[in-house]
Amino acid sequence: MYAVIETGGKQYRVEVGTQLEVELIDAKAGDTVTLERVLLVADGDATTIGRPLVAAATVSAEVLRQERGEKVISFKYRPKARRRVKKGHRQELHVLRIADIVLNGKSAAEAVQKAETAAKTERQRLEEAARRQAAEDAALAAKLAAAKAPKPEAKTGAAGTSKPAAGKTASKPAAKAAKPAARKPAAKPAAPKPRATKKDE
Repeated sequence: MYAVIETGGKQYRVEVGTQLEVELIDAKAGDTVTLERVLLVADGDATTIGRPLVAAATVSAEVLRQERGEKVISFKYRPKARRRVKKGHRQELHVLRIADIVLNGKSAAEAVQKAETAAKTERQRLEEAARRQAAEDAALAAKLAAAKAPKPEAKTGAAGTSKPAAGKTASKPAAKAAKPAARKPAAKPAAPKPRATKKDE
């Protein structure tokens, strides 16, 4: 639900929780004021337009603080007359926060509070479901890790003694494999004898 209000000669579109700056009104910080000049109220698809004001519609707001707006410069100049007038103005403002919009007894603040409560309940339900799912996942992971781990079993030898534990070196074999014998170089063939020539005879 939202409304269009008029204050200080200006119109503002407001909802519950809206903060706005309006021109100075007769109130102090912390007071609650009622803005009765409501021009329009829209609630979902239903819109009520005032002629000029909406009957049975009020907007309540809380005054947060009083402050001053930015300086506005007013400069007047007349050529050839040596007339220069420069003035500055800072408007006194009140900062309001809209607390409630009421139309025909229906409060927008109550509807917002119910929606927030429902959203909070839904969020808590989702968080609880997430925690439950995480616990189930952790239990399943632990079960799978326990099933995957090998069970230690002590194996016995022929004489009934247990084998040495892992990490200890076993006794070396008594005989090592014999190295292959070194090959002897083959004998070179004898050189042929020279033939006797006629000169030798």
